[in-house]
Amino acid sequence: MGKGDKKDSKVAYFLKLAKYFNEYPRCFLVGVDNVGSKQMQQIRQTLREDAVILMGKNTMMRKSIKQQMETNPALEKILPHIRGNVGFVFTREDLVDIRDKILSNKVQAPARAGAIAPLDVKIPPQNTGLGPEKTSFFQALQIPTKISKGTIEIINEIHLIHKDDKVGASEATLLNMLNISPFTYGLKIQQVYDSGTIFNPEILDITSEDLRVKFLQGVRNISAICLQIGYPTVASVPHSIANGLKNLIALAIEADLDLKEAQKAKDYLKNPSAFVSAAPVAATQSKAEEKAKAPEPEEDSEDDDMGLGLFD
Repeated sequence: MGKGDKKDSKVAYFLKLAKYFNEYPRCFLVGVDNVGSKQMQQIRQTLREDAVILMGKNTMMRKSIKQQMETNPALEKILPHIRGNVGFVFTREDLVDIRDKILSNKVQAPARAGAIAPLDVKIPPQNTGLGPEKTSFFQALQIPTKISKGTIEIINEIHLIHKDDKVGASEATLLNMLNISPFTYGLKIQQVYDSGTIFNPEILDITSEDLRVKFLQGVRNISAICLQIGYPTVASVPHSIANGLKNLIALAIEADLDLKEAQKAKDYLKNPSAFVSAAPVAATQSKAEEKAKAPEPEEDSEDDDMGLGLFD
């Protein structure tokens, strides 16, 4: 490819990226480590009707975004996150739906020496099917085994690899010998850009109920603070009115004043038994009636000796 062709391809890329940022209000910044070309093709097919994927070199991405910052300054927020092997997924659809489609496209992959483990890897107790000549290999990894029916059997569950640790050559060899492919790879969402705002993908998991609970908790906190310092606000006024009414009722009772709202409290203090619920009384009466209706146990005639002893 000549210099002219390279220049034309760069110009075409810049124009395409600028077009996508203008046409699509939101996008995902995704990591593409360990994603092969065949898997990427499958992901493109899955998202074809809902999103557009654009890859490229980081230097070209940054340069293109800097050129667009004059008309769209909010794009500057994306620049610090363009690191490593990343790309864009542009969409107009609901972010949660597209997120789910992106994360659903994963493929099983074996452990490779030198790779960073995305999750913990544990080997359950099992018969490996390997011959006794491999015993030294398991001993080197400090894995307790025994020989069962001429093959090696792993006795206990083994935590072989911890998350974010580098996979060693011995661990990778063992997993391959056991035909275990512990990892899954796909596009990894790193950041979400939506109409000038960039945020972590975890925010997409927040529901309306979560927001409602947080809002009510904030209102309660504000009310408590305002009541404590005596500063009235919209949040604390209902509580202040309720507390004021309680004080008025207490004062009316103490001073024997006529106050409509205090009448019920006065009646209760004069005759508390009148406010006792009738439900327990009714329950007691029903139990007494059931007991009265129950038949008397009959005396066993066989035990009646007519007042005579056995040897009388």
